[in-house]
Amino acid sequence: MDITLDDIDVYLAEVKDAIRKNRYRIELNSHRQDNRNLFLTYVIDETMAKDLLLGLTTTDFSEILQNEHKGYEHERLYVFGKEVELLERIGNASRSVPLYIKFNKTDNCYIIVVSLHEQKYPMKYYFK
Repeated sequence: MDITLDDIDVYLAEVKDAIRKNRYRIELNSHRQDNRNLFLTYVIDETMAKDLLLGLTTTDFSEILQNEHKGYEHERLYVFGKEVELLERIGNASRSVPLYIKFNKTDNCYIIVVSLHEQKYPMKYYFK
């Protein structure tokens, strides 16, 4: 993969612009239980999630994946990771939570946050 910091800066700028304009959604359907669990386990609402997404930086970038779902093979999914401080919903303890964040930016610059959940495995960062 031959990606530059500038490539990711441009991508993130477009993503953040769309998010600021509320042209995005976080997938919380039944196929995205890990995403739902983040909101059930921690005190986090949509405003906090939006701020978290707007706080991503180029160094949070991990990789680009090919969408493997039938009919969507032309799409590229961008993966980021970020460690954030979150308050547990039960127990009221605050802890540092490493997150896995995966975006799909459609042709009309609508952002689908495919994944927003705790990392299951340690991530490698492309520019770190």
